[in-house]
This record gives sequence, structure tokens and C-alpha cells, in this order.
Amino acid sequence: MKYFAAALALLCAAQAAQAQSVILGAGYSDFSDSAADDEAVFALEYHHRPFHEATRFSATWGSALSVDTAGNVHVGIGLVGYYTFADRWFVEGSVMPGYFSESDDLNDLGGEFQIRSLLGVGYTLDNGNRISVALTHKSNASTQDDNPGVNSALLRYHFAF
Repeated sequence: MKYFAAALALLCAAQAAQAQSVILGAGYSDFSDSAADDEAVFALEYHHRPFHEATRFSATWGSALSVDTAGNVHVGIGLVGYYTFADRWFVEGSVMPGYFSESDDLNDLGGEFQIRSLLGVGYTLDNGNRISVALTHKSNASTQDDNPGVNSALLRYHFAF
């Protein structure tokens, strides 16, 4: 229930701020620790209107919520960049430091502070919405003694506003 409330809050914030996009994603997470539970993962993101735009590059602020089927949760906020090429194709990158809560000790990433980085490639549809495939990595950037990390592959749909 609390994850639903967090997702609803992100969507409401997107409406109030006249968001550029809300992104839904689904995929699979692979924890680096072999004893950890690898799981399906679901993601919800909000990307605000760009604060910088050049010919092919734009930069904006974003927030992300990811929850996997084991109950691991990450909430982050940070920078997002898009580079468009070849007409409708784009590359996306983001860095979002935030809070991570593991569902059990097997999925401990070494602390609550985790940074999610993302690299994706996608295509813009006729209606302005986008589809993309992305890889993410979460780790504490060696700010803790233990830093196993988790990698995810996601299929994503970007709703443009």
C-alpha cells in the first residue's frame, strides 16, 4: 500500500509540475552478490521539462521509484540527459542518488544510500510518447565498506505531457 501511495504521489507531482514525461518500466534485476535474490523489477519515473536544450541534447531533473518482487525499494532524484540522433532515436542517461531499502539481508547493498545510474536507447512514436530499453546500476559508490551493487534491464514506455 505504501508503494502505491508513493507511485500516486509521483504521478500527482508530475501533473502539478506539468511534466515532460512519466515513464513506466518493467524488467529484471541481477544482484552482484551470488547469495542475493534476483527478481523482476518495476519502475516509475518522472522527468520534468528540460532546463537546458541544445540542437540535439537536453537536460532535466527527474525522480525514480523502483520496486522488485522481493520488496527491495529505491527512491532517487537527480539529473537526466537526452541526446537525439537519426530522426526519432535517442540515448538517455541519468544519475539519481537516493534511498534503498532491502527486503532481507541477502539483498543488502551495503547501506541505505545508493546511486542509480541509467543508460538507455529508445524511439519516439508519432504521438510524442517514447519506448526505450535501459540498463541501470545501483551501488553506494564505495561510500561504505560493502558495495555489491545490482544491475537491471528494463523495457520502458514514456508518456509525454
